[in-house]
Amino acid sequence: MKEECGVAGVIIHDPAPPTNIVAFKLYYALYALQHRGQDSTGIVVFDGTKPRSIKRMGLVSEAYSRDTLQDIVGYVGVGHVRNATYGTQSIENCQPFVLNFKGGVIAISHNGNLVNSAELKDELESEGRIFTTALDAEIIGLLLVKELLKLEPVDAIRAVMRRIIGSYALTIMINGDLYAVRDPIGNKPICYGEIEGGYAAVSESVALDTIKGKLIRDLKPGEIMIFKKTGEVESIMTTDDNFAAHCVFEYIYLARPDSIIDGQLVYAARERIGNELAREHPADADIVSPVPDSGIAAAIGYSRESEIKYLEGLMKNRYIGRTFILPHQEMREMAVRLKMNTIGENLKDRSVVLVDDSVVRGTTSRRIVDMIKDAGAKEVHLRVASPPIIAPCYLGIDMPTRAELIATHKTIDGICAAVNADTIGYLSADGLVKAIGIDKSRLCLGCINELYPVPIPGEKCYCDKQSKMDDFVPVEEEKKVE
Repeated sequence: MKEECGVAGVIIHDPAPPTNIVAFKLYYALYALQHRGQDSTGIVVFDGTKPRSIKRMGLVSEAYSRDTLQDIVGYVGVGHVRNATYGTQSIENCQPFVLNFKGGVIAISHNGNLVNSAELKDELESEGRIFTTALDAEIIGLLLVKELLKLEPVDAIRAVMRRIIGSYALTIMINGDLYAVRDPIGNKPICYGEIEGGYAAVSESVALDTIKGKLIRDLKPGEIMIFKKTGEVESIMTTDDNFAAHCVFEYIYLARPDSIIDGQLVYAARERIGNELAREHPADADIVSPVPDSGIAAAIGYSRESEIKYLEGLMKNRYIGRTFILPHQEMREMAVRLKMNTIGENLKDRSVVLVDDSVVRGTTSRRIVDMIKDAGAKEVHLRVASPPIIAPCYLGIDMPTRAELIATHKTIDGICAAVNADTIGYLSADGLVKAIGIDKSRLCLGCINELYPVPIPGEKCYCDKQSKMDDFVPVEEEKKVE
C-alpha cells in the first residue's frame, strides 16, 4: 500500500449530553484536507457506549449530509480521507478502521506506509488473524489489540511503534480517549490545536483553521499525544527527537499552501523555491506563468526575483482533482484536457517562463507545453520547482516506479526534448533545501537522491541515527540513471 491520506481527530471535554458537534467538526476538518485524498472518506464517533460511523466512496461533500451527521453523536471521534492505489478502491478499504475487542473499541486513521507490512501480516495470519482490508491501518489495529490485552494504552501504542517500520501519522480513539501519533522519523505531518471545548489533531493546520481552532504545534518525531475526555493533555516521547526525515514533497506539492508544517508556512517556502529557481535558471522571457495551482507560489517567487511580469496563461477548472494521484494513465490524460484551458491573449506572441512544481512522468508537462504553444506562445521555458525525481517513494506517496519516471532514463536535455520545451531548468537539491528552511539532515529526499531514512530491500539507507550523515549528498542535477 502506498497512500497519501489525511487524518483528523476531535475530542470535546465532558459533554452532557453527547453531541453531534464532533461529527460536524470532523466533517469540516476533512473538507479542508480533501486535497490529501479524494477516493473515500470516513468518520467514526464514540459516545461512551458504542461507535457510530459513516464511510463512503468519493469526496467529502458527496459522502455526508446534514441529516446523517445530526445522528452521529458522541464526544470523541476520528476521520479520514484516502487516495486509493490501483486495485484498492473499495468501501472495505475506507478508513477509519474499527475494531471491537475484549477490552473495548478502537478506531484508527492512518496516513503513511509501512515498509514491513507484508512481514507483519504474515505473522498475524500465522496466529489465526483474518484480514478484511488491504490497509496498513488494519495491521496496526490488530497489533494494538494484542498489546491492549496486556498493557495500558500508551504502553500498547509504544509497543506497536517498536514493531512497525515506515511512515505514519495516526489519530486513534481508544475507549473514549483520543491519541495522536507521529512516526519516529516525522515523515508524515500531524499537528494539534485547541478548539472550543476540546482539542483536535489533524494532518495539516488548515483543518484547524477551518474549525476555528488554534494551532499549538506539530507533533515531534516519535511523539504520542494523549487527549483525555477529562480535558487532560499529555505528551509521551518515544525517541530523542535528534533524527527526522520530513517528507520534502509536502513542501513541493502535497500540502495546501496555507498550511504550516514543522514550523514552515508552505506558501512562503514555495515562494522562496521560486526565488532560488530564478537565481539558478534565469530566462529571457516576457512573462512568468504558473501551472495552477501548485506552481502559483513558486511562479510568484520567480517573477519577483527575476523582475519578469507575472501573468497567468492557464486557467484551472476547479472541479477536477489532481492528475498526479489518479490511478490510470488514460484517466490522467483525460483529466489534463478537462483540468486547464489556455488564456490565449496572455500567451500570444510572448516568450513564457512556465513554472511547475515537478515533472513526474512527463506526459502532463508535454501536453501543457503543447497547449501553450498552440495558443500562440513564441517560446516556452519550463522551470521546475524541484530536482529531478529519479526514484519511487516507499513512505506513502502514490508515485510511479523508476521505469515510469522520466528523469530515471533521460538526461536533462532529453527531458526538455520530450516535453517539447525550448529550455528546461530544475531546482537543485541544495536550492530546494535552502528554500524550505529545514536542515537537509531532517528531510527525506529519497525520491531525489535515492537515500531513504528506513531500511528498504534493494535501496540505500542512511538510517543510522548516530551517523553524521556524511553520505547524505543530493544527486547532482545532471545525473542520468541508467
